[in-house]
Amino acid sequence: MSVTIKKGDAPRCGTGAFVFMYELLKKDGKAKRGKFHTVHGIIETPVFMNVGTAAAIKGAVSTEDLQKIGTQVELSNTYHLHVRPGDMVVKKLGGLHKFMVWDKPILTDSGGFQVFSLAGLRKIKEEGVYFQSHIDGRKIFMGPEESMQIQSNLASTIAMAFDECPSSIADREYIEKSVDRTTRWLYRCREELDRLNGLEDTINKRQMLFGINQGGIYEDIRIRHAKEIAALNLDGYAVGGLAVGESHEDMYRILESVVPYLPEDKPVYLMGVGTPSNILEAVDRGVDFFDCVYPSRNGRHGHVYTRTGKLNLFNARYELDERPIEEGCGCPACRKYSRAYIRHLLKAKEMLGMRLCVLHNLYFYNHLMEDIRTAIDSGNYSDFKKKTLEGFES
Repeated sequence: MSVTIKKGDAPRCGTGAFVFMYELLKKDGKAKRGKFHTVHGIIETPVFMNVGTAAAIKGAVSTEDLQKIGTQVELSNTYHLHVRPGDMVVKKLGGLHKFMVWDKPILTDSGGFQVFSLAGLRKIKEEGVYFQSHIDGRKIFMGPEESMQIQSNLASTIAMAFDECPSSIADREYIEKSVDRTTRWLYRCREELDRLNGLEDTINKRQMLFGINQGGIYEDIRIRHAKEIAALNLDGYAVGGLAVGESHEDMYRILESVVPYLPEDKPVYLMGVGTPSNILEAVDRGVDFFDCVYPSRNGRHGHVYTRTGKLNLFNARYELDERPIEEGCGCPACRKYSRAYIRHLLKAKEMLGMRLCVLHNLYFYNHLMEDIRTAIDSGNYSDFKKKTLEGFES
């Protein structure tokens, strides 16, 4: 069923004259087509955010490249930029947009995922998390206020609330306590960001805040938490703690359960997901925003995405293959270079080989999202999803 959405109530105003607004333009089943108005431009949704953890896409991809391959949003990481070069350095240099020469929206992850990924180097307490730097071992403390302060210094478009991402195998009792703490941290994040947005020396006084839903694979905990954070009327909402070891079936089950309890008139972001198939399935369940390191990480290892599945260009079968990675693709790699040449570069460990594969993969993801938006606009998302998934399996 396809539904065209009319504009509803007046949107919330940020500091100054700018108005934040998520326009829900159309629904096709549960799939949403929208426009998210930010101080750094409009984001057409559903959207895939290209991951530049340390303010750069791994694989020698520049911001000029990102413009050319259709990137709408760049994502960077609070913890990593706090450790190196330091968020105060970035602030003194004019903020992340000026620092990396990027004029479109940037979302900064809060550092909360490092609570999960650096399990051997951290200690969680009510006030926040005590880390050891993965670079030099120095002690670091980050709580909700510190995360907001760092993100404010970075001056990103969207700041993520500081949360704990519990393990997918954690028991129910632990997850309940963790989720309750994440909720308390969210209140502290909102209060601190409101304070920071009012300071005279803040670079982006219109920085937005997304809250994060947690709860492992327990539907009732997820739904309770979704209701609690939805009541805060934040700028957007994320579903975190998925793609951390649970099955795809569990991921989809949780999305089906929790997304209906998040505000329909706000963007929904599925953190750290995923494969093209994951994205197609999640869009069908009402998700607007995605990010994942797969396109760049796989590209650096010679694995490239096509409409008929993933190719490993290290395979000997491509040694004399004069075709582009994918016929009809308009990315910088496919417009000029053959599979044989890119394979040679990869085998010779030439950086250009990795760069071309990363550019192709990001282009593929960005333009898959464009096709998804077109399909929702046309009211035929279900058919598009079915045919695209069948193509991946052919």
